[in-house]
Amino acid sequence: MKLEMEALGMLELSSIAVAYQVEDAMLKASDVELLVARTICSGKYIVMVGGQVHAVEASLAAGREVSMEALIDDLLIPNVDPRVFPAISGGVALRNEDKQALGILEAFSVTSIIEGADSAVKAADVTLFRIHVAMAIGGKGFLMLTGRIADVEAAVEAGAREIGRRGLLVARVVIPNPDERLYREVL
Repeated sequence: MKLEMEALGMLELSSIAVAYQVEDAMLKASDVELLVARTICSGKYIVMVGGQVHAVEASLAAGREVSMEALIDDLLIPNVDPRVFPAISGGVALRNEDKQALGILEAFSVTSIIEGADSAVKAADVTLFRIHVAMAIGGKGFLMLTGRIADVEAAVEAGAREIGRRGLLVARVVIPNPDERLYREVL
């Protein structure tokens, strides 16, 4: 049975061994769906879950309780925009009319790029099609979104503001009328 995804929670850990213990505790604590559980650059590990708000909160609390000294960062987005989930898994199809502009945000941490993605899609009518977290990029994260130029600019601004609030913004870019070959490279 597929759970209703109204919240997203994540723990970032410095120990892979402890992370497995944390993941087990999180999954046993409540009815959540495991979205991502894997090693990331710099020898860290992330556990990301989704579900109803109370279930995600309980799952995060259980994970924090057994995380010992390994907890680096955590994240809870209670009313996460549903467009965030397919962008994490890479399951977003782009339509030609969505490709008037390409927006990219890059952040120093996984949690901040997820927060930035949620803020960006809530700010404008855009298609969030990719959230890349920490693999082969030194623990950073980036997102890519498309839409009309004004919408992409507004979304990138909102996402950058959220990421910048924590001092973790690396870069933000809006490319008007991107060459079609650029999309083939990133999809």
